[in-house]
Amino acid sequence: MIDNQKRYIEIINSTLAAQDFLDKPAELFEPITYTMALGGKRIRPFLSLMCCEMFGGDIKDVLYPALGYEIFHNFTLIHDDILDQAEIRRGKETVYKKWNTNIAILAGDTMFAIAYKYFFKTKTEYIIPSLEIFNKTAIDVCRGQQYDMNFETQENVTIEDYIEMIRLKTAVLLGACAKTGAIIAGTTSENANKIYDFSEKLGIAFQLKDDLLDLYSDESLFGKKNGGDIISCKKTFLFIKALSLCDSHKRRDLTHLYNEKNISPDEKINNIKNIYDSIGIKDITELEISSYYQKATKSLQYVNVDEDKKESMYNFGNQLMKRIY
Repeated sequence: MIDNQKRYIEIINSTLAAQDFLDKPAELFEPITYTMALGGKRIRPFLSLMCCEMFGGDIKDVLYPALGYEIFHNFTLIHDDILDQAEIRRGKETVYKKWNTNIAILAGDTMFAIAYKYFFKTKTEYIIPSLEIFNKTAIDVCRGQQYDMNFETQENVTIEDYIEMIRLKTAVLLGACAKTGAIIAGTTSENANKIYDFSEKLGIAFQLKDDLLDLYSDESLFGKKNGGDIISCKKTFLFIKALSLCDSHKRRDLTHLYNEKNISPDEKINNIKNIYDSIGIKDITELEISSYYQKATKSLQYVNVDEDKKESMYNFGNQLMKRIY
């Protein structure tokens, strides 16, 4: 299983390294090359390859659509960093900081178009089904991003609202990668839908874990500065849940701090973290993560393949959930 994981990553990285994203004008294409060279966990293409092989398909048939998803994902990160005013991504300057905002927007738009090209590099009969999944997913991701921005100024955001937002912004992309791998492998629609359910719920757990790591992590390992969600006034699970659990005094302090502009970023982060710590928000969030992970594994149980073929999927999920602080 470990050898298979290593093999998938080597195939993905070597194929990406062989792609030539450079063209003219340099100002447009150098940021694309820079972005794709930053690395990352390659979770999305990895999932496509793993699902394809689990259902008996040839990973060569899904490799390029999988890379299309990875290029699309990195395009969203370029634009997200602009929207969030994030200066660091994977330990390096974000594209808009290294170049400028206009270049970053245009480079991201170009990556979206480039991603489409990769879906045409599979068997003819799978191009349209793959693109149908991709198009729906791309729209859903944008819907999720808009909800995320709306929540910054929306007064009342419920846990249900938030879960739906991260389902759209993050989880559906994992589901799409898995389902594409399943469809290209030629499995049943029932299996394809079940593996989508598994991956989507795993994606929700993954994003909740990211919320936690944004505040409770080793910055050198996580690749960006702690407390970015607080500085961006993002209403994460931590914030929404804390509001529902705080007494009136702490709720007032938390709301005031979140909207306070005349305070240093470090002081703002530390004060809010102290409120979170006082109600045990870290443990509460871990329980929510565990709940969605259990829902994911339940969906995987209903996938109709031999149990030994599911082992890599279970292990994949475990690894995502065990990311360190």
